[in-house]
Amino acid sequence: MKVIHLEFYKLRHKHLFLMIILFLLVEIIWAFMATNMSISRNPEIARWETLILMLSTMNGLFLPILSAICVSRICDMEHKGNTWKLLLTVSVKRGQLYAAKYICACLVMLVICILQVFSISVFGIIKGFEEPVPFLLLAQFLMGTVLTNMVIIALQQWVSMALKNQAFALTLGMIGGFIGLTADLFPLVVRRFFVWSYYTGLSSIKQNYVNEQMQFIIQDLSTLLPLMAVLIMAGIVIYLAGSIHISRKEV
Repeated sequence: MKVIHLEFYKLRHKHLFLMIILFLLVEIIWAFMATNMSISRNPEIARWETLILMLSTMNGLFLPILSAICVSRICDMEHKGNTWKLLLTVSVKRGQLYAAKYICACLVMLVICILQVFSISVFGIIKGFEEPVPFLLLAQFLMGTVLTNMVIIALQQWVSMALKNQAFALTLGMIGGFIGLTADLFPLVVRRFFVWSYYTGLSSIKQNYVNEQMQFIIQDLSTLLPLMAVLIMAGIVIYLAGSIHISRKEV
């Protein structure tokens, strides 16, 4: 816990939280404006499903970039300050430091996801959606988003810790954002190999067009459990590979 607290303490002058909040506001405003325009054209889609689906799609673009920024800021402190040897001299193992940075990044992104769920609820209430707040759908949306974030953070941290130049990590985040936005255009078999596609893949809502009419499909959680299990295993493998690599790397 002390190592995790230290990571948050080191962020106090990095303006990370202000940066991610502004980034999140851009995403939410964009998603809500697009949803509002769609509802004004087709009042029959004034439903929670429309809003959840829109934000899931936007997450494919924004959250990979936001995760890259967050992880890069957390990991770059050791590269710029050249504090690796200093930390090792005070009996802080590199595996512990790696875990602390990972937990720190996951907690920051968890707050972002919770704020998204809260904003969806507020927007739907303000718009006067007829149905009550769908807590089960929102919980499933939160679960899928958080799980995808954790795997992406593991990948981003491996790159950020292994390379001093954070431009590579940020570039990976931007590439991931592009893939996440366009993933639904890929064949299903191809899409499964890109972790950034799981923002929509694990979303509680999917869309389908029948006779040029958009239909919403609620994905049952039980059907997504095997996919979640595969994603969890991939995240564990990526995290362990990154941790072992950094622990054995010369400083």
